[in-house]
Amino acid sequence: MSYWSPPEPRRAHLLVVDDNVDELKLLLETLRGTGYRITLAFDAMEGYRRATTLQMDLVLLDVRLGGTDGFAACRLLKADPATADIPVIFVTSSASLEERLTGLRAGAVDYIVKPFDPAEVMARVEIHLALAESRRARTAPAPQSAPPPDSPAANDGGAPGSGMDRALMQAAERLILADLSRVLPLRDLAARVGTHEKRLSRVFKELTNRTVFEFVREARLHEAQRLLLESAMRIEEIAAAVGFSSAANFATAFREYFDCTPSACRQAGVERSGT
Repeated sequence: MSYWSPPEPRRAHLLVVDDNVDELKLLLETLRGTGYRITLAFDAMEGYRRATTLQMDLVLLDVRLGGTDGFAACRLLKADPATADIPVIFVTSSASLEERLTGLRAGAVDYIVKPFDPAEVMARVEIHLALAESRRARTAPAPQSAPPPDSPAANDGGAPGSGMDRALMQAAERLILADLSRVLPLRDLAARVGTHEKRLSRVFKELTNRTVFEFVREARLHEAQRLLLESAMRIEEIAAAVGFSSAANFATAFREYFDCTPSACRQAGVERSGT
């Protein structure tokens, strides 16, 4: 008789985030009996916190969640190194193309439209769990010890400079850099990453020693410098592409920051490449 038996296969751990109790019941009935471990959250930020604290394999996330929507939670999950690789599937009653594109750009891997068919839910969950497991098997690093209590992965996100703060900043940075010509107002930018203006401003100041406005301005100027050196775009076109209201305003800001005019910067680049 053997006193050893192989361990049971690890059960996938799913996080379900939805604030509609009736719809949540339908989703749970679909998942019941699958053997998955299920954790629930009833708002976006609660879902984000649980994902950073518990070992999740997949997130089923509603879009409309009251004060903070599912898009903001997804952006935070993808900006946080501890949760960036967790596949997120949006479960929503809206089938609009604009909403689907917003979710995919935020980092989701798939969409399930309500009312859903249980077989479709199970198929999509199983597919993305298998894909995630395959990616982990290909990229798995050498075993490491658990993170210390004050590391980002173990931090609860409440203190300045915490994992939550870094995720907020990185998610906001991605939104800013995605389209420098149309950066959102601070209030809208904060809402898109699930926070408010005051906190986002504090996070940028503490982690970058810049205000959000200063970060945007510097990002625009550095992108403009790259375009001057690497493209044939006219200066007026570059000014518009990075979000300046006029070529004159752009030239003034560029000269103050780099201590040379855009034309001089481009000419210096041409001379260096010719030597």
